[in-house]
Amino acid sequence: MATAKKTIPVILLCLACMPAWAQGGKNAPSNNGPQVFDAPRVTTAGAEAAAQPVDPKSYLIGPEDVLRIEVFRDNEMSRAVSVRPDGKITLPLIGDIQAEGLTPERLGAQLKEALGQFEKTPEVTVSVLSVNSKSFMVTGRVNKVGRWPLVTPIRVFEAIGLAGGFQEFANDKDITIIRGNDRLSFNYKDFLKGKQKAVEQNILLQNGDTIHVK
Repeated sequence: MATAKKTIPVILLCLACMPAWAQGGKNAPSNNGPQVFDAPRVTTAGAEAAAQPVDPKSYLIGPEDVLRIEVFRDNEMSRAVSVRPDGKITLPLIGDIQAEGLTPERLGAQLKEALGQFEKTPEVTVSVLSVNSKSFMVTGRVNKVGRWPLVTPIRVFEAIGLAGGFQEFANDKDITIIRGNDRLSFNYKDFLKGKQKAVEQNILLQNGDTIHVK
């Protein structure tokens, strides 16, 4: 009888906890659903703190690029800025200054010259945080359809690798590169075999190109 009295509170406690256990199981995420790949995107303003690996002597800044202006020992002037659609940026003291069409190195030199009116021998460094003005697309039967920033020179073969390769039944012998009104071809299978024509088809991508895999 004494044992029965001790057992009853334990049973009641278990019954009280059952709704919480049931609710927890109901809301638990399921791992049985299909795997979803996020399409690669061009980074947005302020999304990345680290500079992109662009060549400061050759990369041409464009609208919507995000730049980091670093003025040595001047925290008020140092900041991240977005290039406006008109190709300009705005900074304290300097005001509007043209950035589009300049390399980071050239823009840094112009900012240094402009700041020289207010500071003695300023040191200015310009880096690109986000490349938003130049990109390419990969569509069709690839594992990751999306848009990539054109940070450094890249060829068709490498771009397909970024897209995760081909889906099943993809036609890897007749890939189309859409460039404005032009339609260019790339034979992936022949490229792997080292055939000269396919090697020549492995062109450098340009801003706005779309690679389509049938």
